[in-house]
Amino acid sequence: MAQVVLVKIAAMFLVIVVGWLARRRGFLAAEFTATLSRLVVDVAFPALVFTQMLRTVNADALRAEWFSPLLAALIVFGAYFVGLAVSPLFCGPAQRKTFVFLVTIPNWVFLPLPIAEALYGAAGVRTVLLCNAGAQLVLWSFGVWILHGSIRQALRNLLTNTGLWATALGIALALLFPAVRELETVTAAGASLGGMLGGALVQALAMVGSLTIPLSLLTIGAQLGELTIAVHRFPRPLWGVMLARLILAPLAMLALGYAAIRAGIRIPDTTRMVCYLIATMPVAISCSVMTERYGGDATLAAEGIFYSTLFSLLTVPGIFWLIQRCGL
Repeated sequence: MAQVVLVKIAAMFLVIVVGWLARRRGFLAAEFTATLSRLVVDVAFPALVFTQMLRTVNADALRAEWFSPLLAALIVFGAYFVGLAVSPLFCGPAQRKTFVFLVTIPNWVFLPLPIAEALYGAAGVRTVLLCNAGAQLVLWSFGVWILHGSIRQALRNLLTNTGLWATALGIALALLFPAVRELETVTAAGASLGGMLGGALVQALAMVGSLTIPLSLLTIGAQLGELTIAVHRFPRPLWGVMLARLILAPLAMLALGYAAIRAGIRIPDTTRMVCYLIATMPVAISCSVMTERYGGDATLAAEGIFYSTLFSLLTVPGIFWLIQRCGL
């Protein structure tokens, strides 16, 4: 498993590097990068979520994984307490909100998605996308509160979050009208006009959704290429962000998983391992935008994103090796 994670994250990192080089060389302008990011978040990702929910969700699967959004929220809250506990050791009051925010918010969807798909197939993708619903809710409420102390605007943003709406719609259609899952394989032979039109629509959404992972990785690289990162000795707060985000927060999640096993709480293997995977992820790219919008140390955010993404190439396979070794 650790070897699969290493190969997959290395391949992803190379795609990120392509995006980074394209931005640095001027192949991707800042305006195009912003447009590409919106295309991924507002079009490709909702299409992926909708078709994956349609394809993989049924009553039995939802009964087995209804708590995945809650586990994602637990990952975020657990990381928050880790960041809060260690922040006095690494930064002063002026940087504390940003420090805690960066430790709290992992890249919970675009980086773990291809790894989960490689390890667990459609079930892994479904778990990541269900976790995304819980993580989004926490980000736009609790996450904004960490930085700004106000959640009114954040809650309004939730109402227009296309990813959450696509998740809800896909689950609802899959449960209420199970026959719609057949539309992705509809061909002209023997199909009604409505069936062909529905099949064409679902298959088009599936093609658009398939662009999510490669485009998101290129976008992450291009966004990193826009950040001004000074090459110098790491400041103390940056060391703290990387230590807490990449090592302490994942270890805290492993401890909770071990405690759950000892207490006899049964969590499906795929769900448990995907949650471990999300917990090991680097700082989310969106943290840079949010620190600028809601107040915070933009330089620390930029450096935290860049270096935690870089060093996750080592830490994520290392933690998965530890999971294998300890039988967690």
